[in-house]
Amino acid sequence: MKKFLISALTMVLGATAFLGSSSIGQAQSVSETYTVIFKSDTSLPSNYSDLIKKAGGDVSQALPKLGAVEVSSDNPSFLSDIQKSSAVLEATKEHKVYQEDAKSVEVLNTDFAASSKNDLYNKYQWDIKQVTHDGASWNLPGGTGKSTNNKDIIVAVVDTGIDYTHPDIKANYAYGKSFVPGVTSAMDQDGHGTHVAGSIAGNGRVLGIGPQLKVAAYRVFGPDGGASTASIAEALMTAADDNVDVVNMSLGGYDWFQDPDYATKDVVADVRLFNRAIQYAIKNGVTVVGSAGNNGLDISSPGKLSGDNNGATHRSPSSQSLIRVSASGQEKNLTYYSNYGVGKIDVIAPGGDYGTAWLETGDATLRDRNKLCLSTVPGGYAFYAGTSMAAPKTAGLAGVIIAKYGKDVLKPNQVKHIIQNSADDWFKAGYDGESGFGFINAVNALK
Repeated sequence: MKKFLISALTMVLGATAFLGSSSIGQAQSVSETYTVIFKSDTSLPSNYSDLIKKAGGDVSQALPKLGAVEVSSDNPSFLSDIQKSSAVLEATKEHKVYQEDAKSVEVLNTDFAASSKNDLYNKYQWDIKQVTHDGASWNLPGGTGKSTNNKDIIVAVVDTGIDYTHPDIKANYAYGKSFVPGVTSAMDQDGHGTHVAGSIAGNGRVLGIGPQLKVAAYRVFGPDGGASTASIAEALMTAADDNVDVVNMSLGGYDWFQDPDYATKDVVADVRLFNRAIQYAIKNGVTVVGSAGNNGLDISSPGKLSGDNNGATHRSPSSQSLIRVSASGQEKNLTYYSNYGVGKIDVIAPGGDYGTAWLETGDATLRDRNKLCLSTVPGGYAFYAGTSMAAPKTAGLAGVIIAKYGKDVLKPNQVKHIIQNSADDWFKAGYDGESGFGFINAVNALK
Protein backbone atom coordinates (compact mmCIF):
# COMPACT_ATOMS: atom_id res chain seq x y z
CA MET A 1 0.00 0.00 0.00
CA LYS A 2 2.84 2.37 0.80
CA LYS A 3 4.26 1.70 -2.67
CA PHE A 4 0.89 2.65 -4.18
CA LEU A 5 0.66 5.85 -2.17
CA ILE A 6 4.16 6.99 -3.03
CA SER A 7 3.89 6.20 -6.74
CA ALA A 8 0.42 7.71 -6.99
CA LEU A 9 1.17 10.86 -5.06
CA THR A 10 4.27 11.68 -7.07
CA MET A 11 1.94 12.24 -10.03
CA VAL A 12 -0.44 14.62 -8.26
CA LEU A 13 -0.61 18.25 -9.37
CA GLY A 14 -1.26 20.60 -6.52
CA ALA A 15 -2.05 17.67 -4.26
CA THR A 16 -0.69 16.84 -0.86
CA ALA A 17 0.01 13.63 0.99
CA PHE A 18 -0.53 12.76 4.60
CA LEU A 19 2.68 10.76 4.72
CA GLY A 20 4.36 11.57 8.01
CA SER A 21 7.53 10.19 9.51
CA SER A 22 7.77 6.43 9.83
CA SER A 23 9.04 6.85 13.39
CA ILE A 24 5.58 7.20 14.92
CA GLY A 25 5.23 5.08 17.99
CA GLN A 26 8.97 4.92 18.70
CA ALA A 27 10.17 6.46 21.95
CA GLN A 28 12.28 9.54 21.31
CA SER A 29 13.86 12.06 23.64
CA VAL A 30 13.83 14.86 21.08
CA SER A 31 10.96 17.31 20.94
CA GLU A 32 8.10 16.29 18.66
CA THR A 33 4.97 18.10 17.51
CA TYR A 34 1.48 16.70 18.07
CA THR A 35 -2.12 17.52 17.21
CA VAL A 36 -4.64 17.07 20.01
CA ILE A 37 -8.36 17.03 19.19
CA PHE A 38 -10.81 17.62 22.03
CA LYS A 39 -14.38 16.35 22.09
CA SER A 40 -15.97 19.74 21.55
CA ASP A 41 -15.56 20.98 17.98
CA THR A 42 -16.28 24.60 18.90
CA SER A 43 -14.24 25.24 22.05
CA LEU A 44 -11.37 24.10 24.22
CA PRO A 45 -11.73 22.83 27.80
CA SER A 46 -11.04 25.57 30.35
CA ASN A 47 -8.13 23.50 31.70
CA TYR A 48 -6.71 22.39 28.35
CA SER A 49 -3.35 24.05 29.00
CA ASP A 50 -3.00 22.24 32.32
CA LEU A 51 -3.90 18.92 30.68
CA ILE A 52 -1.20 19.43 28.07
CA LYS A 53 1.40 20.40 30.67
CA LYS A 54 0.54 17.44 32.86
CA ALA A 55 1.26 15.14 29.90
CA GLY A 56 4.61 16.84 29.36
CA GLY A 57 3.71 19.16 26.50
CA ASP A 58 3.59 22.85 25.65
CA VAL A 59 0.88 24.42 23.53
CA SER A 60 2.49 25.96 20.44
CA GLN A 61 -0.75 26.86 18.69
CA ALA A 62 -4.37 26.85 19.86
CA LEU A 63 -7.35 26.54 17.52
CA PRO A 64 -10.14 27.16 20.03
CA LYS A 65 -12.93 27.48 17.46
CA LEU A 66 -12.04 24.01 16.18
CA GLY A 67 -11.43 22.39 19.56
CA ALA A 68 -7.82 21.53 18.73
CA VAL A 69 -4.27 22.44 19.71
CA GLU A 70 -0.80 21.95 18.33
CA VAL A 71 1.63 20.75 20.99
CA SER A 72 5.39 20.31 21.29
CA SER A 73 6.74 17.74 23.74
CA ASP A 74 9.94 15.80 24.46
CA ASN A 75 8.01 13.25 26.52
CA PRO A 76 8.12 9.98 24.50
CA SER A 77 4.92 8.90 26.29
CA PHE A 78 3.03 12.10 25.51
CA LEU A 79 0.41 10.48 23.28
CA SER A 80 -0.51 7.75 25.74
CA ASP A 81 -0.50 10.24 28.62
CA ILE A 82 -2.72 12.85 26.96
CA GLN A 83 -5.17 10.24 25.71
CA LYS A 84 -5.93 9.30 29.31
CA SER A 85 -7.90 12.54 29.59
CA SER A 86 -11.64 12.12 29.12
CA ALA A 87 -11.74 15.49 27.35
CA VAL A 88 -9.52 14.29 24.50
CA LEU A 89 -11.11 12.73 21.44
CA GLU A 90 -7.96 11.93 19.44
CA ALA A 91 -4.29 12.82 19.45
CA THR A 92 -1.53 12.13 16.97
CA LYS A 93 1.97 13.08 16.04
CA GLU A 94 1.59 16.00 13.69
CA HIS A 95 1.58 14.98 10.04
CA LYS A 96 3.20 17.04 7.33
CA VAL A 97 1.25 17.82 4.19
CA TYR A 98 3.33 18.15 1.04
CA GLN A 99 2.45 19.81 -2.19
CA GLU A 100 3.41 17.67 -5.16
CA ASP A 101 5.13 18.86 -8.31
CA ALA A 102 2.92 20.03 -11.16
CA LYS A 103 1.87 17.30 -13.56
CA SER A 104 2.56 19.40 -16.64
CA VAL A 105 4.24 22.80 -16.68
CA GLU A 106 5.41 24.66 -19.75
CA VAL A 107 6.55 28.26 -19.43
CA LEU A 108 5.39 30.70 -22.09
CA ASN A 109 8.35 32.74 -23.32
CA THR A 110 6.95 36.26 -23.52
CA ASP A 111 7.52 39.66 -21.96
CA PHE A 112 4.96 41.29 -19.69
CA ALA A 113 4.44 44.06 -22.22
CA ALA A 114 1.72 43.34 -24.75
CA SER A 115 0.57 44.94 -27.96
CA SER A 116 -3.00 44.72 -26.76
CA LYS A 117 -4.79 43.84 -23.54
CA ASN A 118 -6.17 40.30 -23.28
CA ASP A 119 -3.96 39.08 -26.14
CA LEU A 120 -3.02 35.85 -24.33
CA TYR A 121 -6.65 35.26 -23.42
CA ASN A 122 -7.64 35.62 -27.06
CA LYS A 123 -4.89 33.30 -28.27
CA TYR A 124 -4.61 30.59 -25.62
CA GLN A 125 -7.30 30.56 -22.93
CA TRP A 126 -9.75 28.04 -24.35
CA ASP A 127 -10.56 27.00 -20.78
CA ILE A 128 -11.86 30.40 -19.69
CA LYS A 129 -13.72 30.75 -22.99
CA GLN A 130 -15.48 27.41 -22.51
CA VAL A 131 -16.76 28.35 -19.05
CA THR A 132 -17.76 31.94 -19.89
CA HIS A 133 -19.03 31.19 -23.42
CA ASP A 134 -16.38 33.40 -24.99
CA GLY A 135 -16.91 36.07 -22.38
CA ALA A 136 -20.70 36.23 -22.67
CA SER A 137 -21.08 35.76 -18.92
CA TRP A 138 -19.18 39.02 -18.32
CA ASN A 139 -22.14 40.91 -19.80
CA LEU A 140 -24.54 39.51 -17.20
CA PRO A 141 -25.15 40.99 -13.71
CA GLY A 142 -22.31 39.90 -11.44
CA GLY A 143 -20.55 38.17 -14.33
CA THR A 144 -17.24 39.99 -13.98
CA GLY A 145 -17.24 39.55 -10.22
CA LYS A 146 -18.38 43.09 -9.45
CA SER A 147 -21.00 42.70 -6.76
CA THR A 148 -24.47 44.12 -7.20
CA ASN A 149 -24.27 45.51 -3.65
CA ASN A 150 -20.86 47.09 -4.32
CA LYS A 151 -18.96 44.95 -1.81
CA ASP A 152 -15.80 43.12 -2.81
CA ILE A 153 -16.27 39.41 -3.48
CA ILE A 154 -13.12 37.70 -2.17
CA VAL A 155 -11.84 34.26 -3.14
CA ALA A 156 -9.26 32.93 -0.69
CA VAL A 157 -6.46 30.95 -2.33
CA VAL A 158 -5.15 28.43 0.24
CA ASP A 159 -1.94 27.54 -1.53
CA THR A 160 1.68 28.57 -2.06
CA GLY A 161 0.89 32.30 -1.90
CA ILE A 162 0.30 34.77 -4.74
CA ASP A 163 2.68 37.00 -6.69
CA TYR A 164 0.80 40.16 -5.82
CA THR A 165 3.11 42.26 -8.02
CA HIS A 166 2.04 40.49 -11.20
CA PRO A 167 0.48 43.08 -13.53
CA ASP A 168 -2.48 40.81 -14.32
CA ILE A 169 -3.29 40.27 -10.63
CA LYS A 170 -2.20 43.27 -8.55
CA ALA A 171 -5.36 45.32 -9.17
CA ASN A 172 -7.51 42.44 -7.87
CA TYR A 173 -5.26 41.42 -4.98
CA ALA A 174 -7.06 42.05 -1.68
CA TYR A 175 -4.41 41.02 0.88
CA GLY A 176 -2.24 38.13 1.95
CA LYS A 177 -1.52 36.16 5.10
CA SER A 178 1.10 33.53 5.82
CA PHE A 179 0.58 30.45 7.94
CA VAL A 180 4.08 29.17 7.29
CA PRO A 181 6.09 29.14 10.56
CA GLY A 182 8.77 31.82 10.51
CA VAL A 183 7.52 33.33 7.23
CA THR A 184 5.49 36.54 7.19
CA SER A 185 5.27 37.12 3.44
CA ALA A 186 2.41 35.78 1.33
CA MET A 187 4.55 36.07 -1.83
CA ASP A 188 4.45 32.96 -4.01
CA GLN A 189 7.82 31.25 -4.39
CA ASP A 190 6.49 28.27 -6.34
CA GLY A 191 4.03 29.42 -9.01
CA HIS A 192 1.09 27.19 -8.19
CA GLY A 193 -0.89 29.71 -6.13
CA THR A 194 -0.33 32.49 -8.66
CA HIS A 195 -1.55 30.24 -11.49
CA VAL A 196 -4.69 29.49 -9.48
CA ALA A 197 -5.24 33.20 -8.73
CA GLY A 198 -4.96 34.15 -12.40
CA SER A 199 -7.58 31.54 -13.34
CA ILE A 200 -9.95 33.12 -10.83
CA ALA A 201 -9.40 36.85 -11.22
CA GLY A 202 -6.74 37.58 -13.84
CA ASN A 203 -7.31 40.88 -15.62
CA GLY A 204 -4.61 41.78 -18.12
CA ARG A 205 -2.99 39.74 -20.84
CA VAL A 206 -4.84 36.76 -19.37
CA LEU A 207 -8.33 36.77 -17.88
CA GLY A 208 -9.91 34.82 -15.09
CA ILE A 209 -13.48 33.60 -14.71
CA GLY A 210 -14.30 36.83 -12.84
CA PRO A 211 -11.93 39.61 -13.90
CA GLN A 212 -13.24 41.90 -11.15
CA LEU A 213 -13.24 39.36 -8.33
CA LYS A 214 -10.72 39.87 -5.53
CA VAL A 215 -8.23 37.21 -4.50
CA ALA A 216 -6.55 36.86 -1.11
CA ALA A 217 -3.48 34.75 -0.44
CA TYR A 218 -3.62 32.34 2.50
CA ARG A 219 -0.16 30.90 2.18
CA VAL A 220 0.27 27.50 3.82
CA PHE A 221 3.18 26.07 1.80
CA GLY A 222 6.68 27.39 2.35
CA PRO A 223 9.81 26.99 0.23
CA ASP A 224 10.14 23.33 1.27
CA GLY A 225 6.55 22.62 0.21
CA GLY A 226 5.49 21.25 3.58
CA ALA A 227 2.56 22.29 5.77
CA SER A 228 0.95 20.86 8.86
CA THR A 229 -2.73 19.99 8.89
CA ALA A 230 -3.02 22.47 11.76
CA SER A 231 -1.67 25.27 9.57
CA ILE A 232 -4.17 24.51 6.80
CA ALA A 233 -6.98 24.31 9.36
CA GLU A 234 -5.92 27.67 10.79
CA ALA A 235 -5.93 29.20 7.31
CA LEU A 236 -9.48 27.94 6.66
CA MET A 237 -10.68 29.18 10.03
CA THR A 238 -9.05 32.57 9.54
CA ALA A 239 -10.48 32.95 6.04
CA ALA A 240 -13.96 32.36 7.45
CA ASP A 241 -13.37 34.89 10.21
CA ASP A 242 -12.18 37.36 7.57
CA ASN A 243 -15.55 36.98 5.82
CA VAL A 244 -14.18 35.75 2.50
CA ASP A 245 -16.82 34.45 0.13
CA VAL A 246 -15.10 31.44 -1.42
CA VAL A 247 -12.10 29.27 -0.55
CA ASN A 248 -10.17 27.41 -3.22
CA MET A 249 -8.13 24.41 -2.07
CA SER A 250 -6.20 22.93 -4.97
CA LEU A 251 -4.65 20.39 -2.67
CA GLY A 252 -5.43 17.00 -1.19
CA GLY A 253 -4.12 13.53 -0.59
CA TYR A 254 -5.04 10.02 0.51
CA ASP A 255 -5.53 8.55 3.95
CA TRP A 256 -5.04 4.80 4.32
CA PHE A 257 -6.82 3.50 7.41
CA GLN A 258 -4.60 0.44 7.68
CA ASP A 259 -1.12 1.94 7.44
CA PRO A 260 1.15 -0.01 9.86
CA ASP A 261 3.06 3.21 10.59
CA TYR A 262 -0.08 4.82 12.03
CA ALA A 263 -2.81 3.69 14.36
CA THR A 264 -6.22 4.24 12.77
CA LYS A 265 -7.01 6.84 15.43
CA ASP A 266 -3.95 8.81 14.32
CA VAL A 267 -5.30 9.13 10.79
CA VAL A 268 -8.77 9.90 12.12
CA ALA A 269 -7.40 12.80 14.17
CA ASP A 270 -5.88 14.38 11.08
CA VAL A 271 -9.03 13.86 9.01
CA ARG A 272 -11.24 15.18 11.78
CA LEU A 273 -9.28 18.42 12.14
CA PHE A 274 -9.36 19.03 8.39
CA ASN A 275 -13.10 18.41 8.21
CA ARG A 276 -13.80 20.53 11.29
CA ALA A 277 -12.07 23.44 9.57
CA ILE A 278 -14.10 22.96 6.37
CA GLN A 279 -17.35 22.78 8.31
CA TYR A 280 -16.41 25.88 10.28
CA ALA A 281 -15.89 27.80 7.04
CA ILE A 282 -19.16 26.60 5.52
CA LYS A 283 -21.13 27.37 8.69
CA ASN A 284 -19.73 30.87 8.49
CA GLY A 285 -20.97 31.41 4.95
CA VAL A 286 -17.93 30.36 2.91
CA THR A 287 -18.29 28.25 -0.23
CA VAL A 288 -15.40 25.75 -0.22
CA VAL A 289 -14.07 24.28 -3.48
CA GLY A 290 -11.52 21.46 -3.75
CA SER A 291 -9.73 19.48 -6.45
CA ALA A 292 -10.47 15.80 -7.07
CA GLY A 293 -6.86 14.65 -7.44
CA ASN A 294 -4.74 13.57 -10.37
CA ASN A 295 -4.13 9.85 -10.15
CA GLY A 296 -6.83 8.63 -12.54
CA LEU A 297 -8.43 6.69 -9.68
CA ASP A 298 -11.99 5.78 -8.78
CA ILE A 299 -12.23 7.35 -5.32
CA SER A 300 -15.79 6.21 -4.66
CA SER A 301 -14.85 2.91 -3.01
CA PRO A 302 -12.37 3.17 -0.11
CA GLY A 303 -11.95 -0.60 -0.13
CA LYS A 304 -11.18 -0.85 -3.85
CA LEU A 305 -8.88 2.16 -3.60
CA SER A 306 -6.77 0.15 -1.16
CA GLY A 307 -6.22 -2.52 -3.82
CA ASP A 308 -4.93 -5.80 -2.42
CA ASN A 309 -4.37 -4.24 0.99
CA ASN A 310 -6.74 -4.34 3.91
CA GLY A 311 -8.55 -1.33 5.26
CA ALA A 312 -9.92 1.74 3.53
CA THR A 313 -8.32 4.55 1.58
CA HIS A 314 -10.08 7.91 1.38
CA ARG A 315 -9.41 10.94 -0.79
CA SER A 316 -8.63 13.82 1.57
CA PRO A 317 -10.22 16.18 2.41
CA SER A 318 -13.16 13.82 2.69
CA SER A 319 -15.90 16.34 3.50
CA GLN A 320 -19.00 15.97 1.31
CA SER A 321 -19.92 19.60 1.99
CA LEU A 322 -17.27 21.07 -0.27
CA ILE A 323 -17.58 21.26 -4.06
CA ARG A 324 -15.20 18.66 -5.50
CA VAL A 325 -14.10 19.16 -9.08
CA SER A 326 -12.77 16.74 -11.72
CA ALA A 327 -10.80 17.92 -14.76
CA SER A 328 -11.73 18.10 -18.43
CA GLY A 329 -9.62 18.63 -21.54
CA GLN A 330 -10.21 21.03 -24.42
CA GLU A 331 -11.91 18.22 -26.33
CA LYS A 332 -14.57 17.96 -23.59
CA ASN A 333 -13.13 14.71 -22.29
CA LEU A 334 -12.31 13.53 -18.80
CA THR A 335 -8.55 13.97 -18.60
CA TYR A 336 -6.50 10.81 -18.24
CA TYR A 337 -5.17 11.88 -14.83
CA SER A 338 -8.38 13.08 -13.20
CA ASN A 339 -9.82 11.14 -10.27
CA TYR A 340 -13.49 10.27 -10.52
CA GLY A 341 -16.17 8.39 -8.60
CA VAL A 342 -19.92 8.26 -8.04
CA GLY A 343 -20.84 10.36 -5.05
CA LYS A 344 -17.40 11.99 -4.94
CA ILE A 345 -17.50 14.43 -7.88
CA ASP A 346 -19.82 17.43 -8.01
CA VAL A 347 -18.87 19.04 -11.31
CA ILE A 348 -16.19 19.00 -14.00
CA ALA A 349 -14.16 22.00 -15.19
CA PRO A 350 -11.20 22.63 -17.49
CA GLY A 351 -7.93 21.20 -16.19
CA GLY A 352 -6.16 20.67 -19.50
CA ASP A 353 -4.14 17.88 -21.11
CA TYR A 354 -2.00 17.39 -24.22
CA GLY A 355 -4.92 16.21 -26.33
CA THR A 356 -6.46 12.81 -26.97
CA ALA A 357 -4.40 12.18 -30.12
CA TRP A 358 -1.20 12.08 -28.07
CA LEU A 359 -2.85 9.94 -25.40
CA GLU A 360 -4.22 7.41 -27.87
CA THR A 361 -1.05 7.02 -29.93
CA GLY A 362 1.75 7.85 -27.51
CA ASP A 363 3.31 9.91 -30.30
CA ALA A 364 5.18 12.74 -28.58
CA THR A 365 4.93 14.88 -31.71
CA LEU A 366 1.15 15.04 -31.15
CA ARG A 367 1.47 16.61 -27.70
CA ASP A 368 -0.33 19.93 -27.98
CA ARG A 369 0.93 22.41 -25.39
CA ASN A 370 -1.90 24.81 -26.19
CA LYS A 371 -4.41 22.33 -24.77
CA LEU A 372 -2.97 22.89 -21.30
CA CYS A 373 -4.29 25.80 -19.20
CA LEU A 374 -2.46 29.12 -19.44
CA SER A 375 -2.39 31.48 -16.47
CA THR A 376 -0.14 33.73 -14.44
CA VAL A 377 3.03 32.66 -12.61
CA PRO A 378 5.65 34.81 -10.86
CA GLY A 379 7.50 36.72 -13.54
CA GLY A 380 5.26 35.71 -16.41
CA TYR A 381 2.89 33.04 -17.67
CA ALA A 382 2.83 29.25 -17.91
CA PHE A 383 0.71 26.34 -19.10
CA TYR A 384 -0.31 23.91 -16.32
CA ALA A 385 -2.51 20.83 -16.22
CA GLY A 386 -4.40 19.19 -13.35
CA THR A 387 -7.51 19.18 -11.23
CA SER A 388 -5.73 22.01 -9.42
CA MET A 389 -6.55 24.07 -12.51
CA ALA A 390 -10.18 22.88 -12.63
CA ALA A 391 -11.01 23.82 -9.04
CA PRO A 392 -10.25 27.57 -9.35
CA LYS A 393 -12.51 27.90 -12.37
CA THR A 394 -15.29 26.56 -10.18
CA ALA A 395 -14.26 28.83 -7.31
CA GLY A 396 -14.36 31.76 -9.73
CA LEU A 397 -17.84 30.70 -10.85
CA ALA A 398 -18.95 30.59 -7.22
CA GLY A 399 -17.60 34.12 -6.86
CA VAL A 400 -19.55 35.56 -9.77
CA ILE A 401 -22.75 33.84 -8.64
CA ILE A 402 -22.33 35.49 -5.25
CA ALA A 403 -21.60 38.80 -7.00
CA LYS A 404 -24.92 38.58 -8.85
CA TYR A 405 -26.94 38.35 -5.64
CA GLY A 406 -24.63 40.47 -3.45
CA LYS A 407 -22.17 39.66 -0.71
CA ASP A 408 -23.50 37.73 2.31
CA VAL A 409 -26.85 36.99 0.66
CA LEU A 410 -26.53 33.38 -0.51
CA LYS A 411 -25.61 30.43 1.68
CA PRO A 412 -22.89 28.01 0.53
CA ASN A 413 -25.41 25.23 -0.15
CA GLN A 414 -27.35 27.63 -2.40
CA VAL A 415 -24.21 28.48 -4.36
CA LYS A 416 -23.42 24.79 -4.71
CA HIS A 417 -26.98 24.09 -5.86
CA ILE A 418 -26.80 26.78 -8.57
CA ILE A 419 -23.45 25.48 -9.84
CA GLN A 420 -24.73 21.91 -10.04
CA ASN A 421 -28.12 22.71 -11.56
CA SER A 422 -26.72 25.04 -14.23
CA ALA A 423 -24.03 22.63 -15.41
CA ASP A 424 -24.05 21.13 -18.91
CA ASP A 425 -24.86 17.43 -18.76
CA TRP A 426 -21.88 15.44 -20.05
CA PHE A 427 -21.17 11.76 -20.60
CA LYS A 428 -24.00 9.65 -19.12
CA ALA A 429 -27.45 11.24 -18.90
CA GLY A 430 -27.91 12.80 -15.48
CA TYR A 431 -25.37 12.47 -12.73
CA ASP A 432 -22.24 10.37 -13.30
CA GLY A 433 -18.99 9.76 -11.48
CA GLU A 434 -16.77 11.35 -14.12
CA SER A 435 -18.39 14.77 -14.52
CA GLY A 436 -20.73 14.84 -11.53
CA PHE A 437 -23.68 17.05 -12.43
CA GLY A 438 -21.83 18.26 -15.50
CA PHE A 439 -19.53 20.92 -16.94
CA ILE A 440 -19.66 24.29 -15.21
CA ASN A 441 -21.46 26.97 -17.21
CA ALA A 442 -21.19 30.61 -16.15
CA VAL A 443 -23.92 31.87 -18.49
CA ASN A 444 -26.47 29.32 -17.27
CA ALA A 445 -25.50 29.94 -13.64
CA LEU A 446 -25.98 33.70 -13.93
CA LYS A 447 -29.27 33.36 -15.79
